[in-house]
Amino acid sequence: MTELPQGIEHHRYLIIGAGPAGLQLSYYLQQAGSDYLTLERATSPGEFFRRFPRHRRLISLNKVHTTSTDPEIRLRWDWNSLLHEPADLPFSDYSREYFPSADDLVRYLGDFARHHRLAIRYDTTVERVEKTEDGFLVHAGDRLLHADCVVVAAGWGPPNVPDVRGIEHAVGYEDMSTDPADYAGQRVLILGKGNSAFETASAILGHAAMVHLASPRPMRLAWNTKHPGDVRGHHGAVMDSYQFKTLHSVLDCVIDEIRPVGDRYEVHLTYTHADGETAVMEYETVLRCTGFAMDTSVFAENCRPAMVPSGRLPVTRHDWQSVDVDGLYFAGTLAQDRDFKKASSAFIDGFRYNLRTLTALLRERYEGAPLLHEKVEADAEALTGVVLDRVNWSSALWTQFEFLCDVLVVDPGAGGVRHYQDLPEDHAVQRFGGESHYYTFSLRWGRDAYADVFAIERHPQPDRAAESAFIHPVVRRYRGGELVEELHLLEDLLAEWRRPDRHVQPLLDFFTADLGR
Repeated sequence: MTELPQGIEHHRYLIIGAGPAGLQLSYYLQQAGSDYLTLERATSPGEFFRRFPRHRRLISLNKVHTTSTDPEIRLRWDWNSLLHEPADLPFSDYSREYFPSADDLVRYLGDFARHHRLAIRYDTTVERVEKTEDGFLVHAGDRLLHADCVVVAAGWGPPNVPDVRGIEHAVGYEDMSTDPADYAGQRVLILGKGNSAFETASAILGHAAMVHLASPRPMRLAWNTKHPGDVRGHHGAVMDSYQFKTLHSVLDCVIDEIRPVGDRYEVHLTYTHADGETAVMEYETVLRCTGFAMDTSVFAENCRPAMVPSGRLPVTRHDWQSVDVDGLYFAGTLAQDRDFKKASSAFIDGFRYNLRTLTALLRERYEGAPLLHEKVEADAEALTGVVLDRVNWSSALWTQFEFLCDVLVVDPGAGGVRHYQDLPEDHAVQRFGGESHYYTFSLRWGRDAYADVFAIERHPQPDRAAESAFIHPVVRRYRGGELVEELHLLEDLLAEWRRPDRHVQPLLDFFTADLGR
């Protein structure tokens, strides 16, 4: 171990940030009896949500009333609760609204930290993180701490400012007025087409004379992509206004320049889908709603993590570790590069499961705690039961579709099968790449280019299950790192996959044939 100055504080794990991800990881490390400390610059948890979203309405669902009384299944539609056992602090105790207020989330996070007596040090700003031979030195105010492992769960940092000439004339989402009356009669340009842009447009739609949302690429509608971070249906009034010719519009264009002219702005743009057509539009207000980026200013040169091409997120390995800084991990919304715009790793309902798995991987590496698994008979009937039980019950597989999976490793020497739960599929393939016979199973959507997602022709025959459009179970057979076979089970409106003809028998036949080879 690096020789440390006398009195320096040491912990196995240092977590930076006490937002939802920091709290969830703190909870799991505390439950395991691990040595950790969480550092938070604010005076209480969830500081980001004290300001954002600006109009205070979350896009994370809070479906209080469901047909199930099983707490695990109810989590599929509870997108705000952190995982804990017993589940005696559900978010539904804080709001009954389908789209709850961010203020309710702030109250919930504060109570969660107090209820579980998490080891959080508030009013502690991390100023610098340095790599050492055997860990990290973290400068936090007048304290110097040493850790074997650092997990950054700080959430979004500064705004993401696009490279546009005259961008300084745009008012940022973080600073703009949220009073719709301030935009009365104005022509307003909103840069961006994500949820913050649509949230802003929806708020001023009945006040502004004209609202344009602009970005180079077409908007991504969540009902097409199945990604909760894409534009959600409750912003439909903006799209209606565009199609009903109210002068409110959604533009695919490159903004070339924002030029102030008296009490207005001339905006020079080039349309994306119009043979290079250019235009000059006039607006009284330009708003920048282009998201946020990770704050990298705290990292010393010897541990500055590699970033994705946009510079907004770190690049991570299959275990959420930085690709180029050993021992530096990322949690929460910062750890979404591997399923970016796909599953829910950017949101509480997704990363709460990722962090349960990350805790197991950290403890395996730093504490020698074996990754838990259950033993199952190498029998087609037994494996069929395991798969159907899990896909019908697990909220992790439901929420983290196409990302988290269960793994069944056939072990001829031991005469059985090892069953691992909730692993990222890329991690599973890397981890078990030396095994000659294993399966993954998860939930997946149909990904065909449907002309209209509300008018899809369905084919409810088991031998056409691969054409299912709705979420459905998929079993994959691997040999080493090679995918050699795949079985789809038919979609079901109520997500109940137990019909003898559609689900049980096809899966039983699959395992019987494969185990018999």
